[in-house]
Amino acid sequence: MSDYVLGVNQKELERLEFQHGVWKDVTNDFISRCGVSRGMKCLDVGAGPGFVSLDLLNIVGNDGEVTALEPSKLYSEYFQNLCKEKGITNTKFVSSNIEEADLPENYFDFVFVRWVIGFVPDPELFLSKIYSALKPGGTIAIQDYNYEGLTRYPQTEIFKDVPDAVRDYYRKGGGNPYIALKIPELFRKLGITLTDYKPNIKAGGKDSLVFEWVHRFLVGHFSSMANLGVISAREADEMFQDWLEHRYQTDAVIFSPIVVDVAGKK
Repeated sequence: MSDYVLGVNQKELERLEFQHGVWKDVTNDFISRCGVSRGMKCLDVGAGPGFVSLDLLNIVGNDGEVTALEPSKLYSEYFQNLCKEKGITNTKFVSSNIEEADLPENYFDFVFVRWVIGFVPDPELFLSKIYSALKPGGTIAIQDYNYEGLTRYPQTEIFKDVPDAVRDYYRKGGGNPYIALKIPELFRKLGITLTDYKPNIKAGGKDSLVFEWVHRFLVGHFSSMANLGVISAREADEMFQDWLEHRYQTDAVIFSPIVVDVAGKK
């Protein structure tokens, strides 16, 4: 996996925690549809600071276990310390990318992947490693983008360029902002049976959580886009100022990009 284009730092950790809260209902509904239950062995790939891992632990209980696979030392240590504070002992930690991880074969009942496969350079290799670790009959669940739909009102000529900038930002990190479109084909090649394919969009006004989620991402990453050459410094400044000018307008609304639930069985 390429270096995570969005960065690994305390500010990004806090953004990820807020993001988890915004999308928690969607994620929990997806996990429920996948049939995760007490006693299961789960793998959280690209677990980050462990927010989904913790939710999975609450479902599988003391009879189950969750393995948090995360290459970032900062995020992994955050979750390990959280588990120690809470006295959680049925968690394993793997400090690696999935492509390089030494995982047991045919072991996990459920593998979860959220906003990770869209950043990897070889999604087929990524999924093949998960396939090997998944039990026959086990489920892989992926949440990622078909990066269309990001829309703000009032719309401006400057904001019209923002979705393209974000897509190019992901591509600059070696990712694919439309990865959700390709996953069913990759499942078929690996012999995974597609069982769930559902798009999700959130929308809200200026005081909504989804508006704040988009706000935190954009103001935190316009400068990073410029630093990577995705947009110019002038464009970054124009986008930033345009966003702030319209962020708190009385009738402002936002639509999120499309986040797709994709699940399959081995």
